[in-house]
Order: sequence, then C-alpha cells, then structure tokens
Amino acid sequence: MCADLTILKEVKLKNGQQLILRKPIVEDAAKMIEYLNAIGGESDNLLFGKDEFHLTVEQEAEYIKKLSTDANTFMIIGVINDSIVSVAQITSPNRKRIAHNSELSISVKKEYWRNGIGKAVLEELIRYAKEHSEIRNVSLGVKASNRNAIRLYEKLGFQQIGIHKGYFNVNGELDDEILMDLHL
Repeated sequence: MCADLTILKEVKLKNGQQLILRKPIVEDAAKMIEYLNAIGGESDNLLFGKDEFHLTVEQEAEYIKKLSTDANTFMIIGVINDSIVSVAQITSPNRKRIAHNSELSISVKKEYWRNGIGKAVLEELIRYAKEHSEIRNVSLGVKASNRNAIRLYEKLGFQQIGIHKGYFNVNGELDDEILMDLHL
C-alpha cells in the first residue's frame, strides 16, 4: 500500500472480524469498481444494478485523486482482510446559500449485513459532518421497502421528512423513496 493511507478507525464487528475504515487511495480504483459492480447485483436497494457502474479504472482513479482536494466531499471505504466491504460518502454543494446541507450515501456488501458495518460507517460520516461546523443538515434517500436501513438511520437520529412516490423502478416494480434528514 501507499504511504498516504489514512486509517480513520478500526472496529471489531459482531462476527469478530476487524473492520478498517479509511479514505480510498488511487490504488483502490480497480477494487472499488469491482465492488460497486458486484453490490449492484446483490440487492435492489441501490441506484444501480449489477455491472451498471460504468466508470473505467482510470476514471475512478481520477475521481479518488480529486477527492483529496475536494473540501465538499468526504469518502470512506470499509476494508476487511484487504477486501472492500463498504463504500460511503458525504457531499455538500459548492453554493454558499446551500453549503450547510450535505447528502450521504452508503453501501455494504451483502455477506456482511447485520454485523455493524453500516452503523460504524454512518457514525464516522456523522462525526465528520459534526467536525465541519458549516454542515447543519445531513440528508439521504432510502427505498421504502428497506426497513432495516430505515431503522438504523432512525437509531442514529435521522427523521423521515418526505416521500418521493414511485421513485425507484426495479424490474418494473415501483417503490417509494423515503427522504430522511439529520439536523446537527
């Protein structure tokens, strides 16, 4: 690994494994694309399906490189035994009047669900938001049928603020998007 590897936190999971939360580095690009294309086929809770993440390794590497200088986006990956098991980020707009708002996204590899990874990753993103005093609101959208995620978000203080009716269309089945906010 590279010298600029930034480990943010290490967490012992419910299954006994050690999760490392860290910032991604350029050398992670190929593994991240592989991860994203795989998780798209593991559940219908994401905005993309299997093999629908269409960036090249070079494009992903450029995106990761850009993150190191982007004050409005903070991305973390969860790693177990050198394998990516989670990718998440929080992003704020670059416009002064709305820069106090941020949007959060998270994914966890299905074989690791219900082991505490989602909670650990979300807590790290919320910690980041709280440390950046300009961020006042953290928003996310979640499929209405994803009850486990909604319960987790609520445990961490998120409140349901609205619904996008029929927002998701997975194989011809429509599902609502629940909009949730955490006010810091």
